[in-house]
Amino acid sequence: MFDLRPVGYVIGLLVAALGASMLVPMALDLIAGNGHWPAFLESAILSGLVGGLTAIACANGVGDRLNIQQTFLLTTGVWLALPVFAALPFVFGATEARYVDAFFEAMSGLTTTGSTVFTGLETLPPGLLLWRGMMQWFGGVGIIVVAMVFLPELRIGGMQIFRSEGFDTIGKILPRATQIASRISVIYLGLTGACALTYLILGMTGFDAVVHAMTTVATGGFANSDASFGAFPAAMEYAATLFMLLAALPFVRYVQLVAGTARPLLHDPQVRAFFATVAMIVLIIATWKMIAIDTPGEESLRKSLFNTVSIITGTGYASADYMLWGAFPVVVLFFAGLIGGCAGSTACSIKVFRYQLLIASIVAQIRRIHSPHGMFTPRYGGKPVTEDVLSSVMAFFVMFTVSLGILSVLLALTGLDFITSVSGAATALGNIGPGLGDQIGPAGNFAGLNDTAKWILSAAMLIGRLELMVVFALFTVRFWRA
Repeated sequence: MFDLRPVGYVIGLLVAALGASMLVPMALDLIAGNGHWPAFLESAILSGLVGGLTAIACANGVGDRLNIQQTFLLTTGVWLALPVFAALPFVFGATEARYVDAFFEAMSGLTTTGSTVFTGLETLPPGLLLWRGMMQWFGGVGIIVVAMVFLPELRIGGMQIFRSEGFDTIGKILPRATQIASRISVIYLGLTGACALTYLILGMTGFDAVVHAMTTVATGGFANSDASFGAFPAAMEYAATLFMLLAALPFVRYVQLVAGTARPLLHDPQVRAFFATVAMIVLIIATWKMIAIDTPGEESLRKSLFNTVSIITGTGYASADYMLWGAFPVVVLFFAGLIGGCAGSTACSIKVFRYQLLIASIVAQIRRIHSPHGMFTPRYGGKPVTEDVLSSVMAFFVMFTVSLGILSVLLALTGLDFITSVSGAATALGNIGPGLGDQIGPAGNFAGLNDTAKWILSAAMLIGRLELMVVFALFTVRFWRA
């Protein structure tokens, strides 16, 4: 019989830990004296009780390892359960948000999507602003662990190509997850601290520096004002760009760098391709802005660099309404968001390495057509790529395209227009943040969407953050029979 106890135990512990973390924004609101702190206290008690009792009830079923079904279920269950409880402070608090809006915000936060349903962010209690940042920070470090431990083990989307870099996780998921999380957390915390210090030196308040550092390193994009980074001086854009780029690199390379080995980072093919792609897109958009709309050189470069990096890493910050730049840069940025950062980082979307493997496979196939009797094997980083990796990557591309189409149709059926439906589906599935158009573009938000659309987009965020197959596998009969 399928044993749910190991899954319930881990989810229960994480829900309880989430409840305990709510005491931090509670303390902030208590010190601020705004009367909002009871919302966090109530949410913390409820989350702690449910999570703690669940963990206690399932503790007798915990073993040293998880089977494949339990691993799939745990990976999806965590990202489904945490937003349920993370939404509570928004419902109990000063926003008096309806649960659909609160759940959307929590899912967007924990998946580091960055789409928001709240307006007038400057007027929200500091505890809620901090909580939004904390959710994204938790989600950022969580997805790194998932990408390094679970996805290679589950052979999802070609991630098995990085299995040897995940500290030999096969058959040892729970113990290795703890080991990897501890190493990654130190680096993640250090990067966040460096980012906060940089923001502080450049003129942010201490509170803004901490919150924006958390959402920058998580490539999440929640800001403390409706104007996002448009509310800060130009120097902040350069600083944010630097840390967004650093957060979009494979964190396993930072582990190796700390251990004294810089070569893997410098010679990683996806790192090189990522920087080359960013440079090319920035050059194209900056040139367009200077020629087509007569923007001064420095401003053109800065706005193009910041917003391109924000979109391609899936952060979702905005320093300008790029919908006003013209159709060409908008289309370029839309497709940039479907590229993403590096595997094993906080960045989201399809990821650079999958495009590299796709191109390598296409080139090999073309060479086979020209020379039918030749042996042409796709290579990545100088090493041959196995057939199972290529098949997994191709399956990912197909499922991403099909999912994007289905989600766009479903959103259109709720009454949304074509641009909002397609860009909304893409930004949710790719965990990018802003969409296109006046309603959900960089100058708008998702508050005006109907409830059905918000539930669909919430589901899309979960599916996209967990690389599609992890979630879809749960809906197959064969999975439960295995």
